[in-house]
Amino acid sequence: MRGVAVFCGSNFGASPAYAEAAAALGREMAARGLRLVYGGTTKGLMGVVADAVLAAGGSATGVITHKLHARGHLHGKLSAHELVPTMRERKTRMGELADAFVALPGGLGTFEELFEAATLTQLGEHVKACGVLNVNGYYEPLRAMLDRAVAEGFMKAEHRDMVVVESDPARLLDALAAWQPPVVDKWIGQPGS
Repeated sequence: MRGVAVFCGSNFGASPAYAEAAAALGREMAARGLRLVYGGTTKGLMGVVADAVLAAGGSATGVITHKLHARGHLHGKLSAHELVPTMRERKTRMGELADAFVALPGGLGTFEELFEAATLTQLGEHVKACGVLNVNGYYEPLRAMLDRAVAEGFMKAEHRDMVVVESDPARLLDALAAWQPPVVDKWIGQPGS
């Protein structure tokens, strides 16, 4: 694991604990020599994690759309950055640059990015660990939703369990480094067959 794509809010959230956790993750990544791959802005938790990585002597690569760049959202101190035309290309490029994915608290974009990365792992289109930093129990509803998907026969337990959930940045990165992909098919037979 050399590079980790971090998905997170472009807002700060209601509690200072979110920014504190983003900074702690950034410092831990830098200490381990892991390159941050992220959306390239200074906004919200995205800026916090990038600032922490850079302040700790780490490397941060931003992938940002032309539209966001034109609005002045590019972080000016990044180790490297790339401009792409669309959000879809942004996600694709971040996935190419990363060896694993972490979601901090965030909104629709964060959820969508996490689920796409996990889906691609489930389908075998890449073999990359996915995890969430569960700050203030933020991802407990996600855990409950995944448990429900398993209970209702829409997902295998092995695929639920491939999303690593940890509240501590060091433990999360350790778990992602040790992660092994599930070795089961995605599909579940029809009930009663």
